[in-house]
Amino acid sequence: MDISAARPRALRAALFTALCLLLSTASHVLLSGRQLPVPVVGAAGAGVFALAWALAGRAPGAYRYGPVAALLVPLELALGAAFGAGQDTCYDADGHPLPGALGAICGGSGVGTPLARLAGPGCAPWLLLAGHVAVGLLAAGWLARGERALVRLLLAAAAGAFRPLRAVRATVPAPAPRGRAVLPVRLPAAPSGPLLLHSVVRRGPPAPPVPA
Repeated sequence: MDISAARPRALRAALFTALCLLLSTASHVLLSGRQLPVPVVGAAGAGVFALAWALAGRAPGAYRYGPVAALLVPLELALGAAFGAGQDTCYDADGHPLPGALGAICGGSGVGTPLARLAGPGCAPWLLLAGHVAVGLLAAGWLARGERALVRLLLAAAAGAFRPLRAVRATVPAPAPRGRAVLPVRLPAAPSGPLLLHSVVRRGPPAPPVPA
């Protein structure tokens, strides 16, 4: 793959991963009332980035909503299951670290601790499931239409930013074209005398008839 094509593809994959992971982790923490282990979130981000890299080869807006949603909703449900397993391994029902929890899985701190404190106790499992389904549908909408809308918005913003410069440019007179000067061609003057000044008339009156 060309490096010039790999950079925008990596940027698109990173933006989609950030959007999907932010919505997924925030909704899971708010609905469950417990923070998420950092290693679990990092592994989930790596998996989403790999999938986004595979999907970022096409132009923005070139995806149909139905097939993308059919792929991303199960992925979001798998992320929800991984997040729930990490929470059950590392924290109790109140969000406190469990004694003797695995350090490789739990890590030293959790993701979304302030949101977990604001959310309070956990909600019903079906509400958590519905939240992940909604996040998957939103992510599918972003791939199907959001990227194209963002590109149009950025192009419109760029055109509006340069519009005053165009107005100033229109008031400045255009410089004269630089080229070789064309000298005027001087034609010879027309003669002022008669046109037939040196002509000789050799025809005289008709000759008289000769008598027989």
